Amino acid sequence: QVQLVESGGGLVQAGGSLRLSCTYSRSVFSGNAMGWYRQASEKQRELVASITVGGSPNYVESVKGRFTISRDNAKNTVYLQMNSLKPEDTAVYYCNTGPGAKYFGSWGQGTQVTVSS
Repeated sequence: QVQLVESGGGLVQAGGSLRLSCTYSRSVFSGNAMGWYRQASEKQRELVASITVGGSPNYVESVKGRFTISRDNAKNTVYLQMNSLKPEDTAVYYCNTGPGAKYFGSWGQGTQVTVSS
């Protein structure tokens, strides 16, 4: 049973924008902070943005000012608006619960983001 479904990735030139979406199962993830993670080729997966149930965001320093995480609890969806993309942002992006959550789901397929120079 799929609990997390990411979409919105693609190929974009440096400086461009993409908007990622993640739909989650309300029964499992409702009441938890959510986050976006990414894993570049031959790199460890890292948390890049998180958002509390109430909508308070946090970002890793490298994406501050460029990425915006948001959520629509009624739609069971978390978003990641990515602007001013850089080649270093190239990675597979995943969603899951964020820091402090009591539940951590299994990783989905993610969505590929490729930024060309």
